Amino acid sequence: MERVSRILGYTVILFMILSLYGAFRIAPTERIMGDVQRIFYFHVSIALQAFIAFFVVFIASIVYLLKKDLLWDRLASCAAEIGLLFTTLVLITGMLWARPVWNVWWTWDPRLVTTLILWFIYVAYFMVRSAVTDPGRRARFSAVIGIVGFIDVPIVRLSTRWWRSIHPLLSQEGGGLDPTMMKVMLLVMVTFTLFNLWLLWYRFNLAQMDKEVEDLKMTLEEGG
Repeated sequence: MERVSRILGYTVILFMILSLYGAFRIAPTERIMGDVQRIFYFHVSIALQAFIAFFVVFIASIVYLLKKDLLWDRLASCAAEIGLLFTTLVLITGMLWARPVWNVWWTWDPRLVTTLILWFIYVAYFMVRSAVTDPGRRARFSAVIGIVGFIDVPIVRLSTRWWRSIHPLLSQEGGGLDPTMMKVMLLVMVTFTLFNLWLLWYRFNLAQMDKEVEDLKMTLEEGG
């Protein structure tokens, strides 16, 4: 497993270098927004990874409730950590984009609000995990939040269609891109998907090792 993690890590580094080069050197400068538009490649790709991570939480939580195997709870928790990280980065990159384009750091736009709500949901997820000490109850409560919280993901995705928004319509986000811009966008998306996979692989293995250490401690305490 260590070898797989190392190979995946090196692959991510290579793709990250290519993505940075593509976004800042190959992709043409957008006519209206200028160089600040280059944040777009990373902002959208990071948002996609947050959605993927929360989908993993959603599926793992359902499987846990069906099987009552804490392995699935650990997987859900690891994916939620990654999803929360990516959502934080989405909010930060969004503000960095908004300031020069909209002349504000923050506005109560439907997509921004629903994304912030998503962030708070998974902050609450970890607050519950910290407050509940019993593993079974913690896993059960977390699973419910992970499943219900995922409802906000399609709301974020469709918010620009349902409400008046200063964000571009979803149909325009990709469809209006220059062909070179689209290729760079796809490259960055692949890069962050690999990065997401590597983070989940690495974090889940750490969680498994922590569980083995806890089991060993319990065995030693019982033996003593």
